[in-house]
Amino acid sequence: MMQFTPLGIPDVILVEPRVFKDSRGFFLESYHKEQFTTAGLQGDGMEFVQDNHSGSHRGSLRGLHYQIRQPQGKLVRVIAGEAYDVAVDLRRQSATFGRWVGIMLTAELKNQLWIPPGFAHGFYVVSEWAEVLYKATDYYAPKWERSLLWNDPAIGIKWPFSPGGEEPVLSDKDRNGKLLSQAEVYD
Repeated sequence: MMQFTPLGIPDVILVEPRVFKDSRGFFLESYHKEQFTTAGLQGDGMEFVQDNHSGSHRGSLRGLHYQIRQPQGKLVRVIAGEAYDVAVDLRRQSATFGRWVGIMLTAELKNQLWIPPGFAHGFYVVSEWAEVLYKATDYYAPKWERSLLWNDPAIGIKWPFSPGGEEPVLSDKDRNGKLLSQAEVYD
């Protein structure tokens, strides 16, 4: 059975699959609808419609992304390397609005993160190279995509940058993300 552990924001869930290892390697189920349903993660809108795969070099920071319409729930995992994965609650009516939670996802641990709709999502690559896969509950809609500023002091994400303190590698879109106080959020 998979293990489902709520994090500092209870709607964001660490998912740890059971891994079967032998002399050939390993096998795991990365998604099992019945187990997700039993864990309470199979409600309205919880149908995966798109899989995404990205590869990034050490120091790359992708995010914090969300879609103001057609919000996506995401089941995120790292299949090569390590990345620090972050979710920020953008649901204005939530008791955890504006709070963030982060966890290291690694290919070795094979852990995953469930991020429900209503959150901004991003990750920072700590290994030399990382590949991230995620299942999404709605389709990518560029006209509704927004970026929250990765280093907004009002949110205060503690990214695991190296002691040298180098700046992360960012896209223009991410470099120009909005502060929480100026961002479109979910009502």
